[in-house]
Amino acid sequence: MTDNQSKTIEKQPKNHQIKDNPVQNSGLQPQKAASTESTASSAASQPTTKTVKTSEPQIKKVDIAIAGVTYPIFCPVHEQEELRSAVSYINNYALDLKRDAPSLSQESLLVLCCLDLYEKIHTTQRNDEDRMQQDKQSEALLNKIMKDAHSIL
Repeated sequence: MTDNQSKTIEKQPKNHQIKDNPVQNSGLQPQKAASTESTASSAASQPTTKTVKTSEPQIKKVDIAIAGVTYPIFCPVHEQEELRSAVSYINNYALDLKRDAPSLSQESLLVLCCLDLYEKIHTTQRNDEDRMQQDKQSEALLNKIMKDAHSIL
């Protein structure tokens, strides 16, 4: 196992609540508040219970494998399926690159994979922009034709 294999990559949600206050997000503090309020009426304790459920961390450690190397990733629970789909695509892509260049190190393989995938994303974005421009031109031409047709009628 190399140093690269033991590194942890973290994917965190957009709000950094879990990173900022681990005690509060572990559910310990809200549960303590809920038990203090248990002496109050049951109606008052129900909203506290709802708060506890929403403040529980929804992050899970997921081990992913890309080109034979396993990486631990911390991922929001609701994004796990998307992560697994991305891992499958990237793993297949990296393995294809590795077949073409078997002497590449894992780091070089991943860098090449990132560069190739960026090129694909960039090409797709340019194509989308071109299509949007063509759609605008088509719409303008159609509007002109319709205006001319109405003026003739």
